[in-house]
Amino acid sequence: MPAESLPQTVAKLDTVLSQGREVILGKGQELRLALACLLAGGHLLIEDLPGVGKTTLAHLLARLLGLDYSRVQFTSDLLPADILGISIFERVSEELRFQPGPIFSQVVLADEINRATPKAQSALLEAMEERQVTIEGQTRPLPEPFFVVATQNPTYQVGTFPLPESQLDRFLMRIQLGYPSPEAEKVLLAGEDRRRILQRLQPALSASELQDLQRQVERVHLARPIIDYCHGILVFTRRSNRYLHGLSPRAGLGILHSAKAWALLAGRRFVIPEDVQAVLSACVPHRLAGGEEEGTAGYTQIVEHILEGVPVP
Repeated sequence: MPAESLPQTVAKLDTVLSQGREVILGKGQELRLALACLLAGGHLLIEDLPGVGKTTLAHLLARLLGLDYSRVQFTSDLLPADILGISIFERVSEELRFQPGPIFSQVVLADEINRATPKAQSALLEAMEERQVTIEGQTRPLPEPFFVVATQNPTYQVGTFPLPESQLDRFLMRIQLGYPSPEAEKVLLAGEDRRRILQRLQPALSASELQDLQRQVERVHLARPIIDYCHGILVFTRRSNRYLHGLSPRAGLGILHSAKAWALLAGRRFVIPEDVQAVLSACVPHRLAGGEEEGTAGYTQIVEHILEGVPVP
């Protein structure tokens, strides 16, 4: 990463974040995590109650980054073909013509993903992992960059199908928006409709600039003590009797990729322990199942438990 490019990079990212905060009020940390997830080349899961801005956040990222955007409303009768696409017979040419589904977009919003059956949910697995889909025996590449934002309602609500562990692991980060602060909520209630503000926003970046930023994230330096720190986190979760199973090597890679993106957002070419700690709450808890003695541990308690148990280099 050229030294002279860093101030320009930080300025571009700050512009994205500042414009985003005009739409998503009082959620600067969550917005920063979502952008870090995209810069790291991962996918984002947002779990929360309806009406707190989950869909707006996905549309906002696509708008500010100049990306193609599509939305799929997951329901109990959704079929994989509704997501991937289908071949249609044309009478004139007497040939089958493939009609791409909404998955062929740079930002795909899988809205209320846990309201669809596991069969429909599984249609996203290959796309999220391989950046391609296999339809009727033919492999088709997906656009670049490719970013899935899935929203999920709390599992205690009626009509939900919990995501299996294999699919949860495909999401680099999982965040919650929650209710806004009283001050932010009053501004929201008294102000203009967020959707109108969103429509007026101009892209702060182009798709090619975003891909360049993703390449810059890959070049952020990881010192050996940071790698040891991340490995210590993995080993700690595997040895703890609090979890049914520990973190996988893929989870470790996800933590480091996210920490590199967080460092770039902070204007650094290297990762420090605080970067790792900042992304743990989004990268780790959805990959850990609570032990039988304690049940499902709260996300905050999981992160605190890890940070207390693993020495900082």
